[in-house]
Amino acid sequence: MRLVDYLDKGASLDAEAPCLTLDDRSLSYREVQDLARRVAAALVARGVRPGGKVAILSANDPISFSCVFGISLAGAVWCPINPRNEAAENRDLLSAFDCEVLIYQEGFAPLVERIADDLPGVHTFVCLDGAPVRGIDWDAFTGPADSTDEHEPDSIAMLVGTGGTTGKPKGVLLTESNLETMTSMTLIGYPFGRRPVYLAIAPLTHAAGVLCMPVLSLGGEIVIMRSPDVDRFLELVEMRRVTHTFMPPTLIYALLGSERLDSTDLSSLECFWYGAAPMSVTRLEESLRRIGPVMGQLFGQTEAPMMISMLPPAEHFEADGSVATARLASAGRPAPLVTVEIMDEHGTLLPRGERGEVVVRSPLVMAGYYKNPEATAEASAHGWHHTGDIGYLDADGYLFIVDRAKDMIISGGFNVYSTEVEQAVMAHGGIRDCAVLGLPDEKWGERVVVVVQPEPDAQIDGEALRAFVKERIGSVKTPKEVHVWDDLPRSKVGKVVKPEIKARLLVGDAPAEG
Repeated sequence: MRLVDYLDKGASLDAEAPCLTLDDRSLSYREVQDLARRVAAALVARGVRPGGKVAILSANDPISFSCVFGISLAGAVWCPINPRNEAAENRDLLSAFDCEVLIYQEGFAPLVERIADDLPGVHTFVCLDGAPVRGIDWDAFTGPADSTDEHEPDSIAMLVGTGGTTGKPKGVLLTESNLETMTSMTLIGYPFGRRPVYLAIAPLTHAAGVLCMPVLSLGGEIVIMRSPDVDRFLELVEMRRVTHTFMPPTLIYALLGSERLDSTDLSSLECFWYGAAPMSVTRLEESLRRIGPVMGQLFGQTEAPMMISMLPPAEHFEADGSVATARLASAGRPAPLVTVEIMDEHGTLLPRGERGEVVVRSPLVMAGYYKNPEATAEASAHGWHHTGDIGYLDADGYLFIVDRAKDMIISGGFNVYSTEVEQAVMAHGGIRDCAVLGLPDEKWGERVVVVVQPEPDAQIDGEALRAFVKERIGSVKTPKEVHVWDDLPRSKVGKVVKPEIKARLLVGDAPAEG
């Protein structure tokens, strides 16, 4: 299925039902379909052919998200560009992806003006909602809808930049089949009632965007937030009777800190997805208690979106209704259409319980990296997609991610996995978030270091924290240093950027607290 087919499926159930809602304005399925047809006709009229690249630079917005379906209808490739990126990064992505059209919001006009002259391949700039500084306005771009419907079976649907936390982003080619697999497994693996209501707080250019597709296929409503605000989020859940939503752990931690949480009616929630980064087991248990038995984990990556493994709400609990505490540290079990194995550095598959790289086979896996055959070959060595994550499968088939391969610390000859240390640190009170990493050390090779972000008004005693961690996981894995920072540097999608933390520590940017 094409991206536009999910919209059309929802429209077939009730074309007048609300589809995309922002504040007090809703676009019906019929209105979004009309917008999509007008955008498709405009793209074709400006020379965009099947396989052409069209980028969208916008905050969360119904009109900009409607353009996604027009791009799909024209047979073109959607290139989501993160509005939080720096101008130079977006310029490089637009150039590397051979984008022909850039659709942007007026709020990003200064950014567009800075990079436009360096983008000779972009022949059309379109301002969605105001007077353009470059190119044409929305009315000049869109005309009447026509019957444009360009399609080649299992085409590339999206060209997405990787997160960029480890270097220059690569372009991931996601096919219609990849996204159909993801959508199918979402519908199979998680609870959905009739006409779900999905609250999109995360950027629609990221996880929130693709999670809209299963909701649309059921004729559901997408309630859009312009930017993250946990108090507004709670207000909308109650007001709109939201059934599904997604947050990364960092936002969930902020939500747990809201004074409004316990007084908000969350009874409409069927599934509250979390993912994109490891979540503290302590905070997850708190979420199950205060938000409800609705938490559902997603584990995937840009190259295999969202659904490598899943932990549905029911699997957070034992058969007797008690919390399955040991299981909460897992990433769930491999999704129905995914085969997961653990591989050593020689390409040998390892038995249950042994640690190695998580490798995957599935129609979920990308077609490859755009114009990068070397990286594609490396990622698909030995006939498996290599995730770059170190993990193991337990006796019951649950997948545990213990670290990114690049983040593993070797201290005194022992492998120390940062995720395990971070879980122990997060069990200590007063900590909002943390990052564990290794720094060069003459005695140990690498020494384990933790940087913690305290809760507001919390005081962290470094020695007390080290003693707390030592009691739980032993002296080898206990951080030699504790640093306390007001906030941690994060990528544009909210992930902690450990290379930046390491660089700051190496130049002595912050004193240790223990």
